[in-house]
Amino acid sequence: MPYRIDIVDPPPDAVDTLLELGALDIAAEGATLAAILPDSVPAECFAAYRAIISPAVARDCGSVWMLAPRPICIAGLLITPPQDAAPDALRLLDSGAFGSGHHPTTALCVEGIRDALGDEPVNRLLDVGTGSAILALAALRMGVAHATALDIDPSALETAAHNARLNQLENRLQLVAGGVGDISGTWPLVVANILAAPLIEMAPVLARRLSSRGRLILSGITDTLEAEVRQAYRHVGIEHRETRSRQGWVAVCLQTTW
Repeated sequence: MPYRIDIVDPPPDAVDTLLELGALDIAAEGATLAAILPDSVPAECFAAYRAIISPAVARDCGSVWMLAPRPICIAGLLITPPQDAAPDALRLLDSGAFGSGHHPTTALCVEGIRDALGDEPVNRLLDVGTGSAILALAALRMGVAHATALDIDPSALETAAHNARLNQLENRLQLVAGGVGDISGTWPLVVANILAAPLIEMAPVLARRLSSRGRLILSGITDTLEAEVRQAYRHVGIEHRETRSRQGWVAVCLQTTW
């Protein structure tokens, strides 16, 4: 696991040293220089420094490592920590639920939602495996009237509810405990940022949640598994429209054929 290092009164070459060692994040905090380093870097490398070693905090289920949450802009939408008072920003609690905005799959899905709404505005969206609810809340910010968000993790749903209240969107977001097989109805736009294996498994039931000419955005897929995911959805009558890729991950945009 990556670890955190705090260097007190760092020498002038400390930043260069951290960068050469592959630091995942670096920030100056007063007279201290903080960084997150891969566990492949021995702590003994810093024996000459006044340094404090401690566990690093993981975000997005251990896939993103940063010292503290920070603003990020995706598809024109500013996503910030709760204390940021920027107008029209989407504010998110720092939590263990997936969906901080800093993982490539989240950015790919938000971009996919923006483009889908640009092609043909919709009034309802279904978010499967919502985590922090970042995708559902982003869609509401972009003009979708109502979103339904599912998750099997109670703690994720608690975080999602908190984030909805934080952004005064709780009246437009319905949170449901369970998976896509636990609900009925159809939606014109569905998004699921999970992993390739469960996406393939749920293809038949997810297809039943799409309305006529409904659109589907899938991510959590490595580029090596894109073909398998596309094939699973082609078998249930959902055709490929576009693939977006970033840092070895893809988001697949599809549409029903009925």
